[in-house]
Amino acid sequence: MRIGELASRAGVSVRSVRYYEEQGLLTSVRSASGQRHYTEEEVERVAFIQRMYTAGLSSRTVAELLPCVDAPSTDNSDAALERMAQERERLSRHIEELVETRDALDRLVAVARAHRETLRSPVAG
Repeated sequence: MRIGELASRAGVSVRSVRYYEEQGLLTSVRSASGQRHYTEEEVERVAFIQRMYTAGLSSRTVAELLPCVDAPSTDNSDAALERMAQERERLSRHIEELVETRDALDRLVAVARAHRETLRSPVAG
């Protein structure tokens, strides 16, 4: 199948399919005229890659996890589970940092509101 059909069936853009290929996550066979052609298996692979991106994983991490799909084994599965646990920890730390940042912003908003209220009050004098 050609790139447009693959993208449509996998629910991604043609640009995404090209990006996945550039990152080494997906391969195609080129026709004599240079058109990319994909097999049926690539539909599920693209959907899988997309789910990994949706989970916040980088293309580098996705590439590290693909051996679990391409060559299933206990070792590959264990390595993938460990890598996903590391990514989950990284995301948890990032969430904590975002919460701290939001809380700091909330404090600034409270100060700004209190200051604004002083502008409404007539100045005693």
